Order: sequence, then C-alpha cells, then structure tokens
Amino acid sequence: MKKYIFFVGLLLLSFSNAFAQKTSTIVIENSDFSDLNEIELPGAFLLTGNVRAVHDGVVLTCNKAYYYKNENYIKAFGDVQMVQGDTLYLNGKYAEYNGNVKQAFATGNVVMRSPEMSLVTDTINFDRVKQEAYYNSNGTIVNKENTLKSKSGRYYLTQKKYQFLTSVVLTNPQYVIKSNHLDYYTNSGHSYLFGPSTITGKENFIYTEKGFYDTKKNKAHFVKNSYIKYNDRLIKGDSLYYDRNQEFASATRNVKITDSINKAIIKGHYGEVYRNKDSLFITKRASVRTLMEQDSMFIHGKRLVVTGKQGERIIRGYNNVRFFKTDMSGKCDSLHSDQKHGLTQLIGRPILWNFDNQLTGDVMHLIGNNQTEKLDSLKVLNNAFIISKDTIGTGYNQVKGLNLYGKFRDNKLYEVDIVKNTEVIYYLRNDEQELIGINKNSSSKINMILDGKTIETITFFNNVDGEIYPEAELPENTRKLRGFVWRGDE
Repeated sequence: MKKYIFFVGLLLLSFSNAFAQKTSTIVIENSDFSDLNEIELPGAFLLTGNVRAVHDGVVLTCNKAYYYKNENYIKAFGDVQMVQGDTLYLNGKYAEYNGNVKQAFATGNVVMRSPEMSLVTDTINFDRVKQEAYYNSNGTIVNKENTLKSKSGRYYLTQKKYQFLTSVVLTNPQYVIKSNHLDYYTNSGHSYLFGPSTITGKENFIYTEKGFYDTKKNKAHFVKNSYIKYNDRLIKGDSLYYDRNQEFASATRNVKITDSINKAIIKGHYGEVYRNKDSLFITKRASVRTLMEQDSMFIHGKRLVVTGKQGERIIRGYNNVRFFKTDMSGKCDSLHSDQKHGLTQLIGRPILWNFDNQLTGDVMHLIGNNQTEKLDSLKVLNNAFIISKDTIGTGYNQVKGLNLYGKFRDNKLYEVDIVKNTEVIYYLRNDEQELIGINKNSSSKINMILDGKTIETITFFNNVDGEIYPEAELPENTRKLRGFVWRGDE
C-alpha cells in the first residue's frame, strides 16, 4: 500500500514538474516605483512609472500595473503597449495578461498593428497560444488599399487572415463590399464572401451569396445566386467570373443576360461580356429574345455574338440558327442582324415559314422599320421558292422564280412579287372547297395577295403560258416544280 501511495505521489510530482516547465513566469524588467499593500491590493504588487514586463517573447509597457506574481497575472493601466516581435503591436488604455494561459485583454481606444494593416476597436482579446485576436465591439481595419469595418472580427496571425462578421463594409477607391461574413488574407489581398453580399462600383453592381474577390488584381469569382449589373445589363449564371480592370465578365451554366435598353433577354450555358467594347458572346444552346411591338423574336444557335452600342446593335448567330416569332419562324446556317439598318440576313440554306407558307432561296433578307419596330419587307434572292400544302388534299401549292420581294403589314406577310422565270402549280378550289383543277403555268412575274393562311389573289404578268388541268389529267410526277424540297419537318 505504501509503495502504491509513493508511486502515485511520484507520478503527480512528475506532472507538476512538467507543467511548471511549460509555464514561464512574467518578468518585471523595470518599474520606477513598486509597493506591496495587502489591504488595498491583496496578492498584488503596485508598479508605477515606466513599467516594463516580458513573457515568452511579449514585451508589455505601461504607466501603472498590478502584478499578481502567484497567479502569473498582470493588469496594466495608462498608455499600455504590448509588442510580440515584429508580428504584432497592441496599444490601449487598459490591458490584462495571464502568463499561465498566454491570453491578453485590452480595452479603451485599442489599436492593433501588424506589418500589413492596423485595427482600431474598443475592446480586443488576444490568445497567444492560438495566435488569434478577436473583438466584438466594432472595428476598423486600414491598409494601403482598403478600409474595412465590422461589428465583430477575428485575426489569425499565423495565416495572416481576418474573419469579419456582422455588418461588414470594405471600402476601396473603386468599389464598396458589404457582407455579414468576409474572410480577408492580408498578404494576398484575397477576400472570401459568405451569405448575402454586394459589391458596388461606379459603373456596376454585384450580388452574391458565395464568392471570392482579389482586391489587388481586381478579379473575382462568384458561385451562388450571383449576378452582375451594369449599363442596364443584368448578367446571371451558376458561376460568374469578373475582371474589373478589363471590364470583362463571363458566366457558366444557366446563363441569362437581360438587356433592358435593347429589350432583349439572352440565354445559354456559357457567355462573355465585354463592357468597353459593348459586346457579348454566348454559346451552348444560345438564344436571344427581343421584344418588338408587343411581340417577341427568338433566335437560337450554337453560338451568338452581340456587339455595338444602343441603337446600333449587331447580332450574329452561327451553326444551325433558328428564329421564332408570332406567325413566323425560320432557319439558316448563320444569321446577321443589324439594328441600325433594320436588316436581318439569313445565310446558308435559309428557310422561312409564314403561317403555312414555306419560303426558300439562296439569300434571304428581312427588313424592319426602326421607328415602328415592325417588319417592313422581305427579299429572297436567287432560286426563290414558295411551297404550301393544299388545304385538303396531299398536293402542294408552289411558286418559284429568280427573286422574291415581299411586304409586311402588322408583321404579317400580305403581298409577294416573284420576278423572272416564274412558275406556278396551284390547286384551285371553290367556296365549298371542292377541287376545280390544278393551275400550272409560267410567266415573267407573279403578284400574290395573302390573307393569313390563304392566298386571296394571284396575278400573272407577261408571257403567261399554261392552263388549268383537271386533277385526273395532270400526272403525279408533274405536280412538283424542279427544285421542290418540302422542309416542314425541320
């Protein structure tokens, strides 16, 4: 039993020695006056005048101090300064320091300086073991580029990282960042935003709920519920990249760009916006929706490029471009739309559907009226061809010629002229929709008046040659003009 007690005592003694070895004592290096008054300050030495204390690499100076030697604890008053090598400088009106746990507390116009920046607050705590300082009494941090304010914050000395919480405001000559959680690395100038955050510049506004901002290079990346707004454009996407110096933004996945001035909505899964060039590029299921006189024009393509300032927009579409509008749709290999001149060119196997009419040709131009924002006219150059299915039977009404010129009324094609080497196959029906015959002839020019889905009149000019055949007298293999291609399934 005695051996057991002796062994336990020896073990406790070894732990005590180990603890004593790890905990060093605060050393008072200087004091103009010292006093010990157990009545007024039980267990404490009163130190006044040029007080200087050191502990494991920290130097504390002040005008007056209470030094509790047994507790390894000191309270400092009046122009308190605490210096940790070249990494930290702390100044305040009052401070406490516990040598056993290496924790400090300072209050009263506290200033904490590091080589990278300075912090001003009312109260601060400093844990030397963790090398962390934190405050909950409003703080202002200043460096060469930025001023940052928050209600609470924490500084990690080893990582050179500030963590700011609640009402965070970072002010830079070019922008202001607001957030409720911002992590800032002093060496790199990198900022990480968490929760609803905004970045307001002279020319733009950014919102995000999770993002990164490089305050030195002015580059950013946002990944949650983010958007960028400038020049009446709103840019959204699952992931946004922004370069302030280049005034460049890109978006990835579920991209949506709203252009309020030009009444356009642009979508895709990857987009780039160049503010200084007033242009944008979008790809991966790209589309543009433009509002025109109570109607909308939709343009789809593998890749879309929009350039030019307000009133001079140019839209370019590439690779299997399609467009849709009330009562009209079309398709081509590429598209070029010039807002200033009101001209839209369909390039590469163009096709246009107006109601039940299919229009094709080598080159197709749609001309709009910029004042009324309505379609004005249509040009189909070389190999112009119009096809529509017969209203009842299986045949096709057809008109072909060299060129076609059409006119729109209220965005509806109502008159068409086909010129040079024109040919027609047309199914004639009476009011009861009974087939009268099949009109097959040729002429120099044809004029057609349309009323929605139906042809009201057809007029032939010059060198008219042909006749109306009973259905039984016109063989099936002669009921299609050369070059006939029905593309209704495209």
